[in-house]
Amino acid sequence: MERYTKTAIALHWLIALLIVAAFILGLVMTDIPGLTPTKLKYYSWHKWMGVTVLALAAGRLLWRLKEQPPELPASMTQSQKKAAEAGHWFLYFLMFAVPISGYLYTTAAGVPVVYLGLLKIPSLFDASPALKEILKPVHYWLNMLLAAVVIGHIAAALKHHFIDKDGLLKRMLP
Repeated sequence: MERYTKTAIALHWLIALLIVAAFILGLVMTDIPGLTPTKLKYYSWHKWMGVTVLALAAGRLLWRLKEQPPELPASMTQSQKKAAEAGHWFLYFLMFAVPISGYLYTTAAGVPVVYLGLLKIPSLFDASPALKEILKPVHYWLNMLLAAVVIGHIAAALKHHFIDKDGLLKRMLP
């Protein structure tokens, strides 16, 4: 069975690791009461991961538009193939929507995003308490949706590996 390129595999697993880490860190940091140095550090790390995911997702999308991915197994029905493709494009959408919504939420809160503590990402607008209240749940629910889609993606990969035994998962393993 044809495999993904080394670039695609590296981007896939790096983005996956960062998404999981940013998600867990987001849950941890928001549970810390008050405004502590640890909480501020975690918020910075969370933002850095989000910016990195956005940049890597852009690279992955450019790769995907340039390179044709390996064919899906012939054993998959047309509806399964269409669902897989739709799921992948939805993951791409969320890999952009989640960090962008986080950036917009942070901007609305009046807090700058300084990537790795070195590069200030310009704000598109001034702080807006009203917009902050709208963007906070948008960012939260986009994250929950991303978590659900990632879990579905993992479940589908495991089904193909252990039940269908069609080699689909092996195409993306390093």
